[in-house]
Order: sequence, then C-alpha cells, then structure tokens
Amino acid sequence: MKFPSPTSVQWIANLIGAAIKGNTSGVATGINEIHKVEQGDVVFVDHPKYYKTCIESAATVIIINQETAIPENKTLLIVENPFEAYLKIVNHFMPFERATENISSSSKIGTQTYIAPSAFVGNNVTIGDNCIIQPNVSIMDHSIIGNNVVIQSGTVIGSDAFYYNTKKNRENWYKRMDSCGAVVIEDDVEIGANCTIDRGVTHNTLIGKGTKIDNLVQLGHDVVIGKNCLIASQVGIAGATTLEDGVILWGQVGVNKTIRIGKGAIVMGQSGVFNNLEGGKVYMGFPAEEAGKKRRELIWIRRIPEIWEKLSGKKQ
Repeated sequence: MKFPSPTSVQWIANLIGAAIKGNTSGVATGINEIHKVEQGDVVFVDHPKYYKTCIESAATVIIINQETAIPENKTLLIVENPFEAYLKIVNHFMPFERATENISSSSKIGTQTYIAPSAFVGNNVTIGDNCIIQPNVSIMDHSIIGNNVVIQSGTVIGSDAFYYNTKKNRENWYKRMDSCGAVVIEDDVEIGANCTIDRGVTHNTLIGKGTKIDNLVQLGHDVVIGKNCLIASQVGIAGATTLEDGVILWGQVGVNKTIRIGKGAIVMGQSGVFNNLEGGKVYMGFPAEEAGKKRRELIWIRRIPEIWEKLSGKKQ
C-alpha cells in the first residue's frame, strides 16, 4: 500500500509509539510485507529468524522489537509488538468502510459497462468501458478493472488475503493481518464463474491483459499473472507467486507460494508445482517435471514387476 503522500518517520513513530534509531529525518512512501517490499516502504518483523532478511531488504523503515545494527540511511522503529504497529498504520491509512449501497457511489463505472442485478461493487472501485459483470459477482473495495473485462456469476474479486501473524506462545495462534492491497485486472481479461481472487496483503494481486480464467479458480494474495495466460478449471495458485506471459495451467493444477513459472510454460492437468519452472517447456506430474522425463519415469515404474521377475525368477 502506498501512502497518500510521503510520510515522515517521526510522524509514524508518534502514531505507533516507537523509539527511533538510525535516520530520524527520513520519509516513507508506503507499507509492505517482506515478499513485495520496495525502497521507501515500511516493513515489520517480530521474529529473530527474519531480522536479517528485513534489515537487508529494500525497505527504508523497519518496525522491529529489538535494537540491532542499522544499515546506512535506514530507520528502525522499535516497539514491543511490531505486528500491532503494522495494524495501526494500515487501519489509519485504509480503515474499514461499511457498504451502504449495492453499487457504491464512490465507484467509477465506464461507458457501456453492464452490471447485472444482484452484483455488488464496493467502495472506491474502478471499472472500465465495455465490461460485463454477471449476477452475484462481488467486487470488493479498491479493486481496479480495465476495459472489455468479463466476470461470470458468483465470482469474488478482492476478498481478504489468507495471511496471518503466527505465534504459538499465545492462546490465539493465528492473528489476522489486515489486507490493504488491491486486485488489478487489466484489459480484455475474462474470468469464469465461482472464482475467488484475493487482494494483496499490502501490494496488488495482478491479472495481465488478455488472460482467460475458467470456472472455480482460486488466486491467492499478491499473485501476479502475466499477459495472455490461460488458466483452466479448479486451478489453485498460492500467495505471491508469479506467472510470466503466456503460461498455460490445465485443470486442477496446484501451485505453491512465492514461486515463478516462466514465460510460455505449459503445466498439464492435476500437476503439483512446488518450485520455479523454466519458460517454454511442458510439465506434468507431482511434483511437476518436464513431461518427457516424467513419461519415461512412468514407463520404468510400470516395468518394475517385469524386471523383478527376470532378476528373481519369481512371478508377482
């Protein structure tokens, strides 16, 4: 999430009750979680396992719960509970707004766009020209939709991220991280029925121009889908994963979090993707590997009884 204008670290420190170390005259331009952090951002960390990663990230301001070495030109904001400080910043700049209308008066709807009865359009939504929004579609706050977009019945755009602060030394292990990102859908995208597309935790979930998505697809928070991708039914893509342009995922493919699938890759149905995949190749299986290699493996597996019989003289 970007702030409305650059904000001084002194003001942020006062808001969250933090002690300032390092650069006390700096400014921040937004707040982000570690997977999407950019220069100018505030990031929080509350576990020693991630201190080094956050300190050495692109973040300009780090909210942390202990004093540590400070890189040049960075600011530490030291508080007892960095997670609660994160929530306070998010809720200051993007407080929850109740919906009072089916189509919010704060939304912007382009010309020749059709919104069916029983569709919901939340606060500060932008929808371009010549779009078709079918019945029972929910487009949640701050979503941005381009021109010539089709969204079929029952789909939810911009549901909150499935993302929690985890501590097992408290009664409630999983505390909700309030989402302040958005969903951005570029021109000429089509999305099928009963899909769920989560908004980013602090950044944006993005669907690139010309991409087509079938029914019953789940896209997690901060997922980036490139241009002209094709995603078949019942695909699930976990948070902060990137599909480059022209990727095809056939039915029931499952994709792990924070990985990248290269340009023009094709993943065959019911495959499980756990690691980065190079572009321009066809993959299959669980875990997904190049299709030719996987087929050869299957042939050898089928031959195991025959090989056993030859080596042992015993029939299976």
